[in-house]
Amino acid sequence: MRWLYKLLSPKTKPNNKKETQEMTDSIAQTIQKTIDDNAVVLFMKGTAEMPQCGFSSMSVQVLSHMGVTFKDVNVLADDEIRQGIKDFTQWPTIPQLYVKGEFIGGCDIIREMYESGELLALMQDKGVAVAA
Repeated sequence: MRWLYKLLSPKTKPNNKKETQEMTDSIAQTIQKTIDDNAVVLFMKGTAEMPQCGFSSMSVQVLSHMGVTFKDVNVLADDEIRQGIKDFTQWPTIPQLYVKGEFIGGCDIIREMYESGELLALMQDKGVAVAA
């Protein structure tokens, strides 16, 4: 029965170390391009319009309250991106926030920085438009 699952699976797993590395490199390039092409990126579960976890929702609320325009990347839509972003940063949890290419952190860090005023200062220092 396991062979049937492999045949029906929409994504095939790599067969060797070289294929695995090529896939990993490709995902890393996709992630890096997204970060490079957008001033603020939130890798999250769900979308900004419909977060799929409380931590992602809190992060969206903070950024939205500040009036920050950001690119949302729904990691639930692609398992390779979901694992790839964790490998990319060596950070085990999602959401993950990037500002002008710099990895900031997850929900707790976003919230703490917002409450202390550090997130506003960071956005201003990096030249990101904020409403607050």
